[in-house]
Amino acid sequence: MKEYAVIFEQTATGWSAYVPDLPGLGVAGPTYEATEQLLREGIVFHIEGLRADGDPIPEPTTRVARMPISA
Repeated sequence: MKEYAVIFEQTATGWSAYVPDLPGLGVAGPTYEATEQLLREGIVFHIEGLRADGDPIPEPTTRVARMPISA
């Protein structure tokens, strides 16, 4: 099982999310929970499509960190 970093961003109308290690995959939804579910489904669909096309499955390489900043 691979574990990919995902990015969620709040928008004016809800949420959007993408996976940096899976180019071309992005989703948007009205709530965080809906967007998370769409992204889970999208990741599976995306990887199935890569396999069907005979393309390699990208390795997870993106790291996510939070940095405290005194401003």
